[in-house]
Amino acid sequence: MEFRAQTRFVRVSPQKARLVLDLIQGQPVEEAMHTLAFTKKRVAARIEKLLRSAVENANYLSTEKNIDVDLDNLYVKRAVANDGPRMKRIRPAPMGRAYRYVRRIAHIEILLAERGKNLSPGGAEPSEGQEVSTRSRAKKKAKRPAGKKALSKA
Repeated sequence: MEFRAQTRFVRVSPQKARLVLDLIQGQPVEEAMHTLAFTKKRVAARIEKLLRSAVENANYLSTEKNIDVDLDNLYVKRAVANDGPRMKRIRPAPMGRAYRYVRRIAHIEILLAERGKNLSPGGAEPSEGQEVSTRSRAKKKAKRPAGKKALSKA
């Protein structure tokens, strides 16, 4: 089961929010909370509040909807910062000119999942270092140019 929370129209650029979201993606919730508490970015407080909201959404569903959820087993499956609408502003410039600049806005979404629970009917989840299939390995080998070494020696 997946649980999500989102906040919209956050006055921070999505690029700056992604710096913090990349720190917590894939981590257990408890570890992600500690990471956000000690991150020196302004958006970290908003993301921590959003993460708490996602955990509370999971808690609500486990109590009210009778869904079996182990809150200690949750991890951050996906953390995304998308572009929101941009506010265009004008700054006065020398000689009667005007410079235009943009205030960026982000929509942030966090998706939590339970570690070990599998949503796909195809079997168990692959571990972090394990590849999904052997076909992807074969495709990577096939994409390499064959005669590159021979050309560089000649």
